[in-house]
Amino acid sequence: MRPDDFIPTPVDWARRQAAFALPPGTCYLDGASDGPRLSGVQAAAHAAIEAEAAPWQLPHAALLERVEQTRRLAAGLLFGGDVDGLAMVPSAAYGLATAAHNLPLQRGAAVLVLADQFPSNLLVWQQRCAQVGARVIAARPASGQSLTDAVLARIQDTPRLAVVTLPHCHWHDGRLLDLDRIAPAAHAAGAALVLDLSQSLGVLPVALARWQPDFVISVGYKWLLGPKGLAWLWASPRWRREGVPIEHHWGARDPAQVWTFTSDALPPFMPGARRFDAGGIVDPLRLVMAAGGLAQLRHWGLSRVAGALGELTSALDAALDAHGLSAWKTPGHAPHITGLRVPADRLDAVAAAFAAQQVICIRRGSGLRLAPCLRVSVEQMVRVVEIAASA
Repeated sequence: MRPDDFIPTPVDWARRQAAFALPPGTCYLDGASDGPRLSGVQAAAHAAIEAEAAPWQLPHAALLERVEQTRRLAAGLLFGGDVDGLAMVPSAAYGLATAAHNLPLQRGAAVLVLADQFPSNLLVWQQRCAQVGARVIAARPASGQSLTDAVLARIQDTPRLAVVTLPHCHWHDGRLLDLDRIAPAAHAAGAALVLDLSQSLGVLPVALARWQPDFVISVGYKWLLGPKGLAWLWASPRWRREGVPIEHHWGARDPAQVWTFTSDALPPFMPGARRFDAGGIVDPLRLVMAAGGLAQLRHWGLSRVAGALGELTSALDAALDAHGLSAWKTPGHAPHITGLRVPADRLDAVAAAFAAQQVICIRRGSGLRLAPCLRVSVEQMVRVVEIAASA
């Protein structure tokens, strides 16, 4: 059996809309909450559950090879092939806790976040700062100011800045941050850089060489089309040498290929960022789902995915202009996420109209977040604006 025989066969680009196991008639615009399930991944997941009835038929060595095959898929697709830099963890919150556990933080120092940042990338820093007497500060843009400029101003004005921890785009409405400008400013201030790419990985490219982050974290679902319960943590060379995980288990240690752990000798970590691998990742169900999503994205190509999603949000913006609703647009949004800035007195009516027409989206901040998947067509995006305009 080849190592990748467990991975579902990808669907060609021309059949991408048929690749998703979505109910007919839905316009799914909530990919930023949960990526739609691929039909092939769903079938493979059911097969994995059935196979659990006879677990002895999957040798342990073969299961460990599935772990490494999935790691290689993710590294090759998303992190420039840096397999040794990648760890597998159960959630973005776990990965961010690992970063907070390792990065030095002294009394009186500051950790910079975005205002209204996703709580997984806020709460852990609040807790860590409370422990050591440091402080969390937020970059909140003034009227007309971009997120990037707000962050750069905070970096410049903050003494003893220790950590800058940010996303690539805002989870409310997809507003982009220019990490090519932010990263060098953070490094010049002497701060560590942590990136939570849960709302962009799989669509927006990662520039490790330019950004030089200390840690990069992402969920494995949403835009990666995998399962909940298996997320990704990339660690820089320093931390894959010096870092200490937040849990200790056999899988992250090297017992010299012999299942013997003695009380008088602590075995070394597995190579690279594998020291941060969480217990429980050796799970056939999550592995087949994660690998299936990654293999499909590799087959399609991330730039093609980003381009197609960008056509959808561009069609939405053009339709808003055509209906005299330009003020409802979100400027500077990512290709795959935008916000519909509906006036407060019409928000309930628009949300109700969307629900009645099976337009699946969610309220975020003061508006509606629209994050289309590849099942959605340009015509559907235009129809979304027509529904909103008449609500």
